[in-house]
Amino acid sequence: MSYIARPKVSHPALARNELGLTMRDYEGGMSTLCAGCGHDSITGALIQAVFELSIPPHRMGKLSGIGCSSKTPAYFAASSHGFNSVHGRMPSVSTGAAAVNGRLQYIGISGDGDSLSIGVGQFVHAMRRNLNMLYLIEDNGVYGLTKGQFSASADTGSTAKRGEVNEQQAIDPCLLAIASGCGFVARGFSGDRAQLVPLLKAGLAHRGFAMIDVISPCVTFNDHEGSTKSYRFTRENAYPIGHTDFIPPEVEIKAELGVGEAQQVQLHGGGSILLRKLDQEYDASDRSAALAYLSRRQGNGEVATGLLFVEEGGADMHELARLGETPLADLPYDRLCPGSGALADLQDRLR
Repeated sequence: MSYIARPKVSHPALARNELGLTMRDYEGGMSTLCAGCGHDSITGALIQAVFELSIPPHRMGKLSGIGCSSKTPAYFAASSHGFNSVHGRMPSVSTGAAAVNGRLQYIGISGDGDSLSIGVGQFVHAMRRNLNMLYLIEDNGVYGLTKGQFSASADTGSTAKRGEVNEQQAIDPCLLAIASGCGFVARGFSGDRAQLVPLLKAGLAHRGFAMIDVISPCVTFNDHEGSTKSYRFTRENAYPIGHTDFIPPEVEIKAELGVGEAQQVQLHGGGSILLRKLDQEYDASDRSAALAYLSRRQGNGEVATGLLFVEEGGADMHELARLGETPLADLPYDRLCPGSGALADLQDRLR
């Protein structure tokens, strides 16, 4: 993973968050991605989101797999914990890390190839376990590191830069996530930070698995006429289902909206999400209706963006596994390893 240090220079008048940190304190190395890559815009949105939430950098865990998307953790929060795993295996590494220390704020950065091809099994099981993490898919529809082959999220009928037409059915990560029981599903666009930052903040505040699919055009291999993941196509065909605001617990909620125009969802941390509906028929709390709605919009060639589904109150992995309040990383050795006698007793019970 390439890592070029930024100069340690900042303006004294930069805004500071509750921790006294500036956005510069949440930056990482200089990006080595192509100029104009949507992934860099996502990095900027992430930096803004964690800065505004005042998350201590040392309390964050960044994880990734393989691909252009997996370079993103190097570009933000340089003083955070991080692990770059092998292709498609980031969810299992995240599961192990969260089981040992559930007090960190875990952010997984993946791509459409990393999560929807070799890693699709691990992706689904992380959702099934309701692993407490924000999981981003930087979705460009191609394998950017290996010269632009179609990925599993490439839409049927879209064309490659060299002219080939994709004839295979696409895997939509949002439909997959909703059908797999994920409790927080959203889609954003790297070119729309005003929508993306509140979605990121809401996903970080959600307890359990929060999946955000971010359309992130590849300017080298998938930003041409005929691509359905290009800047132009996404801007022309994006269908925002609503405007999302994340409201911290200490901020008074004020909304001048009529009945049926807003949907407010309380989060476990005390904050809430306020959805200003642009499409009045959409209900982000109905799993079956969300699946049908997204399928219908997809059939019309539209890219529905916003908070697509949210469900609060489900038990996360720590509750389901009864891991206790104290992270395994903080337990004394005699509790983690009770000795050969305890092992012998366990074996006797299983005979």
